[in-house]
Amino acid sequence: MIQLRRVELRPPSQAANTEAYPWSVPFVQARADLTLTTPVTFLVGENGSGKSTWMESVAYAAQMIVAGSDDVSTDATLAHVRGLGDALRLTWGKRTRKGFFLRAEDYFGFVRRLAHLRSALQQDLDETEAEFKDKSDWARGLATGHQRGEIRQTFDRYGGHLDARSHGESFLTFFESRFVPAGLYLLDEPEAALSPLRQLSLLRLIREKVERDAQFIIATHSPILLALPGATIFSFDVTPPAPIAWDETEHVRLTRDFLNRPQAFLKHL
Repeated sequence: MIQLRRVELRPPSQAANTEAYPWSVPFVQARADLTLTTPVTFLVGENGSGKSTWMESVAYAAQMIVAGSDDVSTDATLAHVRGLGDALRLTWGKRTRKGFFLRAEDYFGFVRRLAHLRSALQQDLDETEAEFKDKSDWARGLATGHQRGEIRQTFDRYGGHLDARSHGESFLTFFESRFVPAGLYLLDEPEAALSPLRQLSLLRLIREKVERDAQFIIATHSPILLALPGATIFSFDVTPPAPIAWDETEHVRLTRDFLNRPQAFLKHL
């Protein structure tokens, strides 16, 4: 299912400085609109082409949850795109409140918050057990049951300590636990933490959720992720952004050329 069908950019307010970021980004100046026709849409382009700016402004306009961060309306890291987000008009096929917006730094924040929560829960449990150490087992169990339940729920949902695993392992665990049917997910370079094999695992997760009416919009540099069958790829290296075939993306062409002739590239280092 395609929940978010179209993103249109309306004229900026008179107070906006159109020569400053983010109004100076080419797709913004061109008033580029994007129509989303497939459950998975990829955004590609060089660093600085505007992919992340587009993602952030859409996340703000849609009032999405920022994974591991503050509410989108108060998140300080999105302050620079609020004016742009206010200028967007979103067309929905079916409005969903499920899903989230994720950048790599948001994930690190989520892990830190989870570790802090776990530590606080354990401290509360230790204090309660010390307070009831001379009480009966029944009284002590009654006093600590809720706290133990919260700690157990945290472990059950994430399979243990996310921060005790490798970055890639915990990243996939996060996705497995947080992807739900009929959700909208904006992911900014999710491959940053993933090996090629784990990128394939992420593709499997995406396919499974798409079959259950989820929608994904993903900014990426990964030829592996871009190869997902049936997905639309928009290139932000042209203005306005336009659809491009997988094997026409610079990511695929450059990777293929390098693998075929690595010495031709390395000799210039």
